Amino acid sequence: DPGRTMESCIAELDAQGVKYQTHKHPACLTAEELEEHVGSVPGAHTKNLFVSDKKHGYFLITIMLDRRLDIKALAGALGLSGANLRFCDKDTLMAVLGAPQGGLSPLALMNDKEGKVRFVLDKAIEEHATMLAHPLTNEVTLEVDTKGVLAFVDKTGHEVTSLDMDKLAPAAKEGGGDKGGGGGKKPAKAPQAPREKGDKKETLLKMTHPKDTEFAEWYQEVIIKSEMIEYYDISGCYILRPWSMQIWDFIREFLDAKIKTIGVQNCYFPIFITKGALEAEKDHVEGFAPEVAWVTKSGDCDLAEPIAVRPTSETIMYPAYAKWIRSHRDLPLKLNQWNNVVRWEFKYPTPFLRSREFLWQEGHTAHASKADAEEEVLQVLDFYRQVYEDLLAVPVIKGRKTEKEKFAGGDYTTTVEGFIPHTGRGIQGATSHCLGQNFGKIFNIEYTAADEQKAIPWQNSWGLTTRTIGVMVMIHSDDKGLVLPPRVAPVQVVVITIPSKDVDQASMDACAKDVTSQLQGAGIRCQADLGTNHTPGRKYAHWELKGVPLRVEIGARDLASKQVTLVRRDDAATKMAVPLATLLQKVSLCLVEMQHDLLARATAERDSRIVDVTEWKDFVTALDGSNMVRTPFCDEEEWEDKVKDMSKQEALSRKGEAGEDVRTSTSLAAKTLCIPYDQPPLPEGTKCFVSGKPAKCWVLWGRSY
Repeated sequence: DPGRTMESCIAELDAQGVKYQTHKHPACLTAEELEEHVGSVPGAHTKNLFVSDKKHGYFLITIMLDRRLDIKALAGALGLSGANLRFCDKDTLMAVLGAPQGGLSPLALMNDKEGKVRFVLDKAIEEHATMLAHPLTNEVTLEVDTKGVLAFVDKTGHEVTSLDMDKLAPAAKEGGGDKGGGGGKKPAKAPQAPREKGDKKETLLKMTHPKDTEFAEWYQEVIIKSEMIEYYDISGCYILRPWSMQIWDFIREFLDAKIKTIGVQNCYFPIFITKGALEAEKDHVEGFAPEVAWVTKSGDCDLAEPIAVRPTSETIMYPAYAKWIRSHRDLPLKLNQWNNVVRWEFKYPTPFLRSREFLWQEGHTAHASKADAEEEVLQVLDFYRQVYEDLLAVPVIKGRKTEKEKFAGGDYTTTVEGFIPHTGRGIQGATSHCLGQNFGKIFNIEYTAADEQKAIPWQNSWGLTTRTIGVMVMIHSDDKGLVLPPRVAPVQVVVITIPSKDVDQASMDACAKDVTSQLQGAGIRCQADLGTNHTPGRKYAHWELKGVPLRVEIGARDLASKQVTLVRRDDAATKMAVPLATLLQKVSLCLVEMQHDLLARATAERDSRIVDVTEWKDFVTALDGSNMVRTPFCDEEEWEDKVKDMSKQEALSRKGEAGEDVRTSTSLAAKTLCIPYDQPPLPEGTKCFVSGKPAKCWVLWGRSY
């Protein structure tokens, strides 16, 4: 009976004398979200896959959390001839096993009275005295006796098929691990706090995951250990610690100054939207509907009408624009907000890149002419390019989105697109939209033009988010931690002394303070680390982890020679002896050179990953090489959809996988990133690479975040 609930499951465990401990937590839809709450609980941490095949029926597969599974190999091991195992949706899961999304475990087999489901267990789980399991809910996890679980399953009438999953794991890619992140692979487990070992703590300074082969785990580790992010009780929401918030402050100050040069003013509108206002523009609300969070109660009382939490502010701001814009003298109206928005993402969250609440700026402007509006769209787009390239040393490609990928309700969308070489994935950096007159018509924004005729203004909206920080981290940082471009580093230079029995420490500290004061006086963000609790080596590791661009070392010989030793974060093997007399000039030069070199290296790497393809047969192969692919294209939405589906199916077939989780934020499917403004020549008669129709333009494709 799929109607049996947590209470009946717990009662059955008690009746059988199975030992367990209860851990309550917020609702978690995935095993990886759950790890944020129960990551320190002992026992086998598992994930549960519910798959089916038309011929062979349903299968519940319980495996270790960090396990990757070759579905075809599993089908072979189970003797399923011709099987095509696919993931079941949440409705099927509830109908067959009575478990909600995120609440599946072997305990759900109690609801399979007809024996429709075959149970497959990772043999490695049996090596653990306890395992984690859900009692038919995604808000409670039991740390339960493993043998007790197997006995429970046996009493439901289900046979346990125990398999050595090590023999069924997908073959590793040559040169490292899976960099694609597709096929349903989940995000990395969040690094845990240090555990006590006797009376000593394990150090948090050493990175344990290599960037080249364990990218997802490396990313999670570097943003935690560098003190940029802390996890929060609500999945998909994160605490921005001062180190990352200062970086956002630099971005905000830079961009705020830029937009003010074109007459933009800052303002603030409320975070709440009435249901009627949100639904005023059909295409717009359809684009955001799955992500909208709603307030439905005040204390114990239901609200008369649900109130939406801002996913974006068009429908909040434009009713006010209708009041304020009455005459051509009221135009242009150029407003910007620095605020937070909430988008209740269904996909797996990733700090900075994809979260349920994030910080951003959103500009909303109204113009008397289309030409003025379109000019601003490109002005702002170039401001965004400058944020990435001039501040963050991250190369981006400017372009226009296809009709399929444009902002819902707008005329067209322009974009700056980044690229993460280690995953071979594109990432949307920021967008500038020309909304046309659509929102003006919906919200009755009308004014009297200079010729005394009624007119509707042309509108734009544009935004940039804290995603910028995540992109910067992914591109520049390394196995020692963050590597920060000097222009956004909270601390640009750290001064560290090297104690010596031959030199009075007070003299060395005095020199360090003089150096720090000199650099600070020149506007350089400099800090002296003169504490005596840690060795110089540990201090080096700490500031390297935090990404400080330059380190000044002062040792006994340096003091005697009236010099210091200078080390760049991105070239620690090279040490420069610099006289104190020229230190300011050398530090200033090194900061400029490092900023330039980071962008140059990232640009060269990005450019080497753009592959031109003119025939479909070469397309997925190019994608699998961790590249973006530029193709001649007919620019038709039907064929854009076909490319997305065909590329995913071909990639899954090559991997030997049946499907991918619909919630994955790293799909194997290719999508259009943009139609680059920098177009290669397109000779007359060039055919679309997939449809064979006449090509209209070159399009940049990629797997993306």
